[in-house]
Amino acid sequence: MTHSPSERQLVEAAQRSKAAFRQLYQQYSPQVYAYVAYRVGSRWDTEDVVSEIWLKVIEAFPRFQHQWEGSFRAWLFRIAYHSVTDHFRQQRSTPALALDDLPELHSHDLSPDDALARREEFMRLRGLIQTLTPRRQEILTLKFYGGLRNIEIASILNLDERTIAAHLCRAIEDLQRQYHEEVQQS
Repeated sequence: MTHSPSERQLVEAAQRSKAAFRQLYQQYSPQVYAYVAYRVGSRWDTEDVVSEIWLKVIEAFPRFQHQWEGSFRAWLFRIAYHSVTDHFRQQRSTPALALDDLPELHSHDLSPDDALARREEFMRLRGLIQTLTPRRQEILTLKFYGGLRNIEIASILNLDERTIAAHLCRAIEDLQRQYHEEVQQS
């Protein structure tokens, strides 16, 4: 049975070795990409923002101090959060997300019709999420697209962990209610 290294072990090794940093990058890159892709929209902008995030990480990494399990991921997503915010500040608008720009959503095993249906459902869910307050949108995105734990989200947004849990609970309740209302209308 192979033992996967803890975040702390990965970070410490990455501070000494480029190969270990590559492993850290490979571990967290899919989560960062999914989070940015959802928030930004276009594939091209997503790739630009993700590149900027990793450049910032590389520049600041020598000064990073690991404090608790998950602190690197929280630090990484704090950089991602601010990079997305900077992107929108520069763009001054939120572009619409085209079906072709959606992440693959693990559709490689699906038929073209099923893949299209999944993408349309994703667009529907995205529309429902956009009806939430910006704070709840961000928390949901960090939780489900970034794969972060509540404590990590709390660290990124400078909120209490219980506040994060309450926002998540209310956001999910709001989404369920809106979904049921939408289904009843159709």
